[in-house]
Amino acid sequence: MKSRGEKVIGVNKKARHLYEFLDKYEAGLVLVGPEVKSLRLGRVSFKDGYVKFKGNEAYLVGVHIAPYEHAGRYDGHDPERERKLLLHAAQIRLLKSKVEQRGLTVVPVRLYFSAGKVKLEIALARGKKVYDRKEDRKDRDLKRDAARELARA
Repeated sequence: MKSRGEKVIGVNKKARHLYEFLDKYEAGLVLVGPEVKSLRLGRVSFKDGYVKFKGNEAYLVGVHIAPYEHAGRYDGHDPERERKLLLHAAQIRLLKSKVEQRGLTVVPVRLYFSAGKVKLEIALARGKKVYDRKEDRKDRDLKRDAARELARA
C-alpha cells in the first residue's frame, strides 16, 4: 500500500493477527526532534500500542521510539511516553464514542513519512477470538500450499 511520497517506517504485524480492522484513519503525531531522527532510522516498536482518549484528545500509548544516540544535550525524551495524535475533532468524537459503546479499540497499524511529515495509520478494531485466529492461520496455510502446488506444476 505504498503510494508516491510515502516511506514506511514500521508496520504493526501483530495487530492484523489479533484484531479485525473495521475502519482506518490517518493521524499526525506530536514528536520532538530526536524522535523524528530515530524514526528516520526505523527504530520503532509497536509491541502493545493502542490509542487512549483523554477529554477531547487522543494519545498513542505503548509505542517505543528508541532514543537517538546523537541527540547531544537533549536527552529529555522518554521512549514510552504518550504521544498526542493530531486528528479532527469529529474523528476523535466518533472514535471515542465507538470505543466506549461497543467495546472496540483503536490500534496503530503503520507509521510512515508522507511529504516529510510523520503519519500514523490507526484502525478501529475488534479483537479476534482464538478460533478466529486459528481459522485465519488455516486459510493462510491452505493458500500457501496451493501456491506451492501451482509453482511445481
